[in-house]
Amino acid sequence: MARRILVTGFEAFGNTPVNPAELVARRLDGTEIGGAAVVGRVLPNSFFVCIDAVRAAIGELRPEAVVMLGEYGGRAMVTVERLAQNLNDSTRYGLRDNEGLALQGEPTVPGGPAAYYATLPVRAMVRAMREAGIPADISDAAGTFCCNHLLYGTLHHCAVESLALRAGWIHLPHLPEVAAREENLGAPSMALETAAAGVEAGIAAILAHPTDIAEPSASRLQI
Repeated sequence: MARRILVTGFEAFGNTPVNPAELVARRLDGTEIGGAAVVGRVLPNSFFVCIDAVRAAIGELRPEAVVMLGEYGGRAMVTVERLAQNLNDSTRYGLRDNEGLALQGEPTVPGGPAAYYATLPVRAMVRAMREAGIPADISDAAGTFCCNHLLYGTLHHCAVESLALRAGWIHLPHLPEVAAREENLGAPSMALETAAAGVEAGIAAILAHPTDIAEPSASRLQI
């Protein structure tokens, strides 16, 4: 079977009229990186529905890795998430999902583990992005909205089904046109081409590193 990488990106949501995650997923769909075919899927920004969509795509495509994308406004770098927690709290951001649902203090999986570590080689991915000239870092905080929710739900699915599948999350900064909106003035941004190049470098690192590198990934900020 041909090697496949599933890349997912959330649609526009909340106060974000254009989501870089969606545009990068569309941009990479049908490309080839490191000998693997990339399949991009755009997901509904809706609790639980998004998890079902990724589970269905995994069953359909049988990829060797899943790279999920989302926007994290306020961050200046591409950030690779290290863990997901079993907690949803969208009310802290004043946000509802795209079906109007707001969750506060509710788990994604009742009785599930408190957290899962992403199974992608996060240090190798950040190093590859930096070597490609893309500002990048590891993040230990995926938030408590749909991004963390989907990451946790996907990792839980992989664990319960004992799937030989690596999965993780990459957060992207605002696009310039979103950062230029009056309510976001002063927020950092990143061009679509730069964000896409960062994700491509990260995917190449996934394919090149079955396990993560031991070299420390230096960081100036805890994010």
